[in-house]
Amino acid sequence: MRVLITGANGFIGRNLCGFLRKKGYFVCAAVRSNVRDIPGVDEYIQVGDINESTNWQKALAGVDAVIHLAARVHIMNDSGVNSLDAFRKVNVLGTERLARMAVKAGVKRFIFISSVKVNGEGTGSRGQRSDVGCQRGEGEEGRGRKSEVGGQRGEREEVRGRRSEVRGEREDVGGQESELKEAFSERSIPDPQDAYGVSKLEAENILKKIADEIGLEVVILRLPLVYGSGVKANFKNLIKIVASGLPLPFKGIKNQRSFIYLGNLVDAISTCITHPKAAGETFMVSDGQDISTPDLIKMIATAMNKKMFLFSLHPGILKALCKIAGKGKELEKLTGSLLVDSSKIRNLLSWKPPFTLEEGIRHCCIIATAPDYNDLRKITPIK
Repeated sequence: MRVLITGANGFIGRNLCGFLRKKGYFVCAAVRSNVRDIPGVDEYIQVGDINESTNWQKALAGVDAVIHLAARVHIMNDSGVNSLDAFRKVNVLGTERLARMAVKAGVKRFIFISSVKVNGEGTGSRGQRSDVGCQRGEGEEGRGRKSEVGGQRGEREEVRGRRSEVRGEREDVGGQESELKEAFSERSIPDPQDAYGVSKLEAENILKKIADEIGLEVVILRLPLVYGSGVKANFKNLIKIVASGLPLPFKGIKNQRSFIYLGNLVDAISTCITHPKAAGETFMVSDGQDISTPDLIKMIATAMNKKMFLFSLHPGILKALCKIAGKGKELEKLTGSLLVDSSKIRNLLSWKPPFTLEEGIRHCCIIATAPDYNDLRKITPIK
C-alpha cells in the first residue's frame, strides 16, 4: 500500500515515516526542500511551499492514502507576526488543493492532522484566550519562517468575528456552554481562539464538504500537545529545567492536562489508514492518562533519576513574575487545564495506546538527554 506523508521532515513526520515503513507500507515523503535523510522513506517528492497552487500530481501518483501533517503553526515568543490570511493560505487553501487533487488521482483515504485548538485553549475557563497576530508562523516541515504580513488590530477583529461566524454555522453537535469545564470531545462545540485554530477548523469543514460531494474518505485527528523524539518548545524546556535540579514554584497548581506520546500517535494514525470504521470520522486522540503539572514534573524527574523540589507561590505573585520575565503564555500552559476525551477512537476502532504515559515520558527523557538516540523503531515498551 502506497502512502503519501506531507510535512514528512517535521517532528511527527520523521517518526511516522519509519514507523509505517516497518509496518510494510511504501512511504512517499512530500518535502518542501531537498531533504534525503528521513528514516524509512522509499521515495521523496519535492513540492515546495504549500498553498492553493501547489502541484501535487507527481506526489499523488499511485497513492492509496494521504496523511496530511503539513501546516503553518505558532512559535511562542517569536518576533514575527501571524496573519489569519497567512494561516489560511497554507492550512485551508493548501489543504483543499491537496484534497481535490487527491480525489482526481484516485486516492481513497485522506487523514488530516488537526488540533485541539479547534475546540479552544483550555477546559478550565474561557479566560485563556490568546492574542492573535503576535507570533510567527511555522512552515509545513516544522521550521519557522519569517513572515512580512501585517498583524494589525483589524486582523485580530477578523479572527474574533470568524470565531463567532464558525460557531454560528455549526449544526447541533451537542454540548453546552458549561462543557468547557469538562474534557473536550468530538461533540463539543468548536471555539478556536486564534488564527491557527480558526484555520484548522475551516480546513476540517472544507474536507467534510469534499467528502460529502465526492466521497473521499476523510479522517480527522485532533491532537493535544505531542511529546516524544524531537519535541521542542515548552515541553523540551521543562525537561531541561527539571534536569537542572532547580526548585520550581508549582506545588500548589491543581490543573489537569492531556497529552499524546509520539509512539501512541503514530500507532493511532496507522490504525486510521485501513480501519473501515474510521472513514468520515473525527477523533480526539490522547494517552488517556490526564496529569497535573506538579505530577508531570515529578514523573520527568523520576525518569531522569533527579531529585525535584517543588514549593508553593501565591498565584498572583507567580503570574506577575512570569509576566515581567515575558513568560506569561508559558505559565498559562503550565497552570491551565486542557482535557481531551479520547474514548471514541478507543471504542469505535478498538484502539489502545501501546505506551503508557509513564513509558512515553521516560522514553522522551532518554532521547532528550541522548540526541543520537533518535529512532522510534529502537524504542520498546518499558515493563
